[in-house]
Amino acid sequence: MVEAIKPVHSLKGRDFLSNLDLSPAEYRAVLDTAHAMKRGAFKGLRPLEGQTLAMIFEKPSLRTRTTFEVAMNQLGGHAVNLTNAEIGLGTREPVRDIALNLERWVEGIMARVYLHSTLEELAHYASKPVINGLSDLLHPVQLLADYQTIEETFPDTRGLKIAYIGDGNNMANAHIQCAVLSGAKLTIATPRGYEPNAVIYMEALKLGADITLTHDPRAAAEGAQVLYTDVWVSMGQEAEASQKRKIKDFAGFQVNPAMLDLIDPDGIFLHCLPAHYGEEVVEEATLHKKSRVFDQAENRLHAQKALLYHLLS
Repeated sequence: MVEAIKPVHSLKGRDFLSNLDLSPAEYRAVLDTAHAMKRGAFKGLRPLEGQTLAMIFEKPSLRTRTTFEVAMNQLGGHAVNLTNAEIGLGTREPVRDIALNLERWVEGIMARVYLHSTLEELAHYASKPVINGLSDLLHPVQLLADYQTIEETFPDTRGLKIAYIGDGNNMANAHIQCAVLSGAKLTIATPRGYEPNAVIYMEALKLGADITLTHDPRAAAEGAQVLYTDVWVSMGQEAEASQKRKIKDFAGFQVNPAMLDLIDPDGIFLHCLPAHYGEEVVEEATLHKKSRVFDQAENRLHAQKALLYHLLS
């Protein structure tokens, strides 16, 4: 059995709403734990025995729901699934009241929501850790799994060339924050008018991140060691007119085998899934020899398991 890692004391009881809620040392500890857990650390151990995680879902989920629930189970704890149809977040009850109820029953709250402000309100009123399972602004747990996957091929991410191609959405924003922690050299290619959040971008630059914004996807992909994309039309943006406009605006930004030929010969391709095949990506790309898309999905389990261990132990 791989030797278990001791929890980082400074993380106990903390909220995790963004990647920059972690210091570089804490980020390193979570990823080191994730790697160790994948190798078998904690197998047969139950460090979260008797603890419960409440999971709130405004948006449907495959990976977030399954991996958080399995993670709690493997650590000896339990997860309670709460759909918005059941709890009416902010409609049937104020977010404040939901937080003040849940804090008395559970040891942690994970929420996958539309508005980032909902997470901030939950965290403000709940005395227990609140974890961002996705919001319109950021998807920080996904980036932990992404960097675990990246490090399986490129153990040292300092100066690593990462190209994000697509919409400047919550995934692009989270990549910007992780460029601060990882030391990677990040290029984000979007169509004009679809750039990432300006405040997050400027904050990262002030913190010393190496980030380039461009409107040329081929130039971004050229020589990249990691190529990343996400859907052009996120959940809640599926109105027909908006979808048609985006597909037109994103012409030339599709990841396909021809674009994968532009990246480093040893480079890898990542997509956080679900994929909209025929839009931002084609099936041949996710099944390509350079693809690590399904390793990346697996690592949601290990990365979130590591996060829960440090926040709740």
